[in-house]
Amino acid sequence: MGTLLALMSALSYGLSDFWGGTASRRVGFARVALLGQLGGLAVTALAGLLVFPAGPHPADLGWGALSGVGTGIAMTFLFRGISRGAMSVVVPISAVGGAALPVLLGTALLGERPAASVWAGIAMAVPALWLVAGGATGAGPNARAAVGDGLIAGVGIAVQYLALARAAPASGIWPVTAGRAAAVVLVAAFAWTLASGSSDTAPGPGHRADLTAVFSGILAAAALVSYLFATRTEYLAVAVVLSSLYPIVPVVLGVTALRERLHSSQIIGLVAASAASIVIATS
Repeated sequence: MGTLLALMSALSYGLSDFWGGTASRRVGFARVALLGQLGGLAVTALAGLLVFPAGPHPADLGWGALSGVGTGIAMTFLFRGISRGAMSVVVPISAVGGAALPVLLGTALLGERPAASVWAGIAMAVPALWLVAGGATGAGPNARAAVGDGLIAGVGIAVQYLALARAAPASGIWPVTAGRAAAVVLVAAFAWTLASGSSDTAPGPGHRADLTAVFSGILAAAALVSYLFATRTEYLAVAVVLSSLYPIVPVVLGVTALRERLHSSQIIGLVAASAASIVIATS
């Protein structure tokens, strides 16, 4: 069940990045990131009141808020990177750091010992994500800047995953709600500092992109809820790596819907990532 939830998280996150990324090219990365977090906050708060009315422990809210700090960093720089360069490059780069750091820390600090077959799948997945990001460095100054944004976003994703996994099972989805609240504050601060004086602050072309941004945030919140429940039945390393396969979704959609081109190394990476998910899921 945990494996399925982690894969559902990857699907939701991948769709969120695709829709949020396309919106960021129309109305600006800061606006998309902020609207997305507001949408996620509203939905998770409502769901928490209806499904988990008992209040969580303050420590769980603290872990959730820390995960929201990671989310704020991740979403702001991810969408800025997408607005600068190809979605099929920026998203996978963010996933590499977001997957590798929690796996290493989960093993070193939490004493997790997954089966050998699981480690084989993890060993395939992390370089596969890097291959999906192949060819990014030679595409000009905007693409190089987008790679830097992707790396920063990866650190934020790692913080998000690690902190959220520390919340107690009895807390329900309230840690995700606390994270959305913290992310709203942080993204608003980033929007003020990063987009100040740039064209990103200009009004967008209409309400459709704003609605898309809100929808992407709701999908991202759903992805985190799925990941949170996955960590309660699976090793952290397994849940993180499977959830981090989300770049497959925007890469495929970037090629089919946006007509972005893939290098041969990216195709190899997609195949290897798919194989890795099967190895982990069947272990």
